[in-house]
Amino acid sequence: MDSPLPAISLLLLLLFSLFSAAYSSTLGVQYISKLLQIQDRERAPPTLQVAAARAVLHRLLPSHSPAFEFRIISKEKCGGEGACFIINNHPSSYKYGAPEILISGVTGVEVLAGLHWYLKYWCGSHISWKKTGGAQLFSIPQSGSLSRVQDSGILVQRPIPWNYYQNAVTSSYTFAWWDWERWEQEIDWMALQGINLPLAFTGQETIWRKVFRKFNITNSDLDDFFGGPAFLAWSRMGNLHGWGGPLPESWFHEQLTLQKKILARMYELGMTPVLPAFSGNVPAALKDIFPSAKITRLGNWFSVKSNPKWCCTYLLDATDPLFVEIGRTFIEEQLKEYGRTSHIYNCDTFDENTPPVDDPGYISSLGAAIFSGMQSGDENATWLMQGWLFSYDPFWRPPQMKALLHSVPLGKLVVLDLFAEVKPIWISSEQFYGVPYAVLNTTGIF
Repeated sequence: MDSPLPAISLLLLLLFSLFSAAYSSTLGVQYISKLLQIQDRERAPPTLQVAAARAVLHRLLPSHSPAFEFRIISKEKCGGEGACFIINNHPSSYKYGAPEILISGVTGVEVLAGLHWYLKYWCGSHISWKKTGGAQLFSIPQSGSLSRVQDSGILVQRPIPWNYYQNAVTSSYTFAWWDWERWEQEIDWMALQGINLPLAFTGQETIWRKVFRKFNITNSDLDDFFGGPAFLAWSRMGNLHGWGGPLPESWFHEQLTLQKKILARMYELGMTPVLPAFSGNVPAALKDIFPSAKITRLGNWFSVKSNPKWCCTYLLDATDPLFVEIGRTFIEEQLKEYGRTSHIYNCDTFDENTPPVDDPGYISSLGAAIFSGMQSGDENATWLMQGWLFSYDPFWRPPQMKALLHSVPLGKLVVLDLFAEVKPIWISSEQFYGVPYAVLNTTGIF
């Protein structure tokens, strides 16, 4: 995703655009309450979450692992219906060798956020990425001498249900070269920062191969569709195709295996990983196999000298019956491969591409078809949309914005105001015309 701030260095661009914290319209929470209840029911058992949280502690601070006890508690213990963590002096802390600090939370993520809070504010430590200082833990007292909190304990509530992380291009800016060891470090970091709504895009090309095979598209047909690892984000968003590819055969197997490890760990910690969905971007071979399908070729995207070999991707029209069929198949194939879902799917329409028609009716039919594809594969599906397109392209005037946002039942679409620290769309759009939204604040993680 190109930045409208070219003077910012690449490092700052990454920090600003990739590692963002979110807070949301509290009005929107009531509309997603049913989904939250479903997610609570389907969350990993407390024993598994505690074990996963303890494993993070052991990797971070093995010398102090016996000094902490973790517990999963109900939302009722938070003084309301939201999530929280609670830090207490352990009842047995006066005994030699017993745990000193008890941290309770609604999920494994809340527990680890509580651990980070304690280490930061009561022990003066700092936990960051390795390239920005890493875990600075030298100020933590030795096990047996940890700082005690007030007798009444510490309660920190989460005012909103989700804390979002990444944008859709992170996978190519940063993650494309990561192995499981590096991913494990990142997931640990996410949990300690209280992040519970991360994108989970790894390995989707393998899923797409399985999906398109059902529509008689061969693997060789897809060599010109998928970009190379550093450009996958833009081929996924329909900005270019084939550039930097083809992907080696080993990539498909290894990335799918990696994705399964990523998802398993996120679920163990009580996170809500966000899977991708179908936006209408299709390989060129589809128009040959289905000659009557309504397929439009989009315009050039900023690069590759307008060479049609790389630019001008193909968009399946939302009114074509194939649209919902492909969307459903993709959701079903992910569920089959991964075994479960969190029911939240990211899909970004026309990300740095302008729609071929500005008729609100066309825009509405597109949004409705995208969501129908999701919902037909998962009846509890919710669409998570990055709002970058609204800040980027003057095409999106109020009638077009409303048409897209209102094409989905209220509460089934959540918009991320992705560039709000510079250009807050929630202000100019009357808070996204009543649709639940999240404002991304790039100054830190809440």
